[in-house]
Amino acid sequence: MVYFIVKRMIQSVFVMLAVAFLAFSLFRFVGDPITQMTGVETSVADQERLREELGLNDPFVSQFIRFTGDMLQGDFGYSYRTRQPVADMITERVPATLELGVVALIISLLVGVPAGVYTALKPRGIWTQTILMTTLVGVSIPTFVIGIMLIFLFGVQLGWLPTFGRGGTVQIGNWESSLFTISGWRALLLPAITLGVYQLTLTMRLVRAEMMEVMRSDYIRFAMARGVPMRKLHYKHALVNTMVPVITIIGLQFGGVIAFSIVTESVFQWPGMGLLFLESIRFVDIPVMGVYLVVIAFFFVLVNLVVDLLYVAIDPRLRLRDVE
Repeated sequence: MVYFIVKRMIQSVFVMLAVAFLAFSLFRFVGDPITQMTGVETSVADQERLREELGLNDPFVSQFIRFTGDMLQGDFGYSYRTRQPVADMITERVPATLELGVVALIISLLVGVPAGVYTALKPRGIWTQTILMTTLVGVSIPTFVIGIMLIFLFGVQLGWLPTFGRGGTVQIGNWESSLFTISGWRALLLPAITLGVYQLTLTMRLVRAEMMEVMRSDYIRFAMARGVPMRKLHYKHALVNTMVPVITIIGLQFGGVIAFSIVTESVFQWPGMGLLFLESIRFVDIPVMGVYLVVIAFFFVLVNLVVDLLYVAIDPRLRLRDVE
């Protein structure tokens, strides 16, 4: 077990270094931050002086080593646009994105798992066909279109829910949460549903496929022959074994929800990390863009590591294989 953890940790370090290198390399070609930071009245000499102060004239290797070394020490630099510490800017936006991702994932599970079980147990039912067609349409429509439709229906036509912003928040230590106010929940519902629709479809179809596969297994047929009640058979034996691979996908989906919430945050003007990333692209704020991608990669690496450890805890064969 220790060998497995050390092996995954070493792999994670190399992944993070590769992501940091790609992020730092790509953002050198998105534009000149000096032209965004200064106006037309700024002289060429002042622009060159600012470029020298920011270290933009240094060789690429030197800039990357400084970038990586500072990040390892917890120093993410300063924003070119606001001159604020990037760490403070990211920390301020993390609660909004995490709460949006968690609620979206919960919605996808609360709807996707029961729907997957139902469609697996009654594959020829009319409600099953309706659910499959509805989810297929939902996953085929782009996320921003779903968001705009929800805004038009529940925000404009019915006026039930707000169409932008985060609503009321409560400060709990360093965490600013919208989960403890009614206005916060009202503002959270539409973007969470928008973000959870795609994950809902994937969860439902995965649960359905795994459930149907488990129901065809020999031990389920043997239990049926012994007269085990169908409800107990479905929910105590079949569903438990179905959820083993589903847990893995759910973990990876959470990383995807955090990473791909950019569009949803933009549509609903949700003040999370995704909206901050879009603003940094607009103003060619290279430090913010680079740190954002590294933070997202860290989320993915952390989630993958947790999923791997869960797999090892569930299946001892993986421990034996890694030792060999």
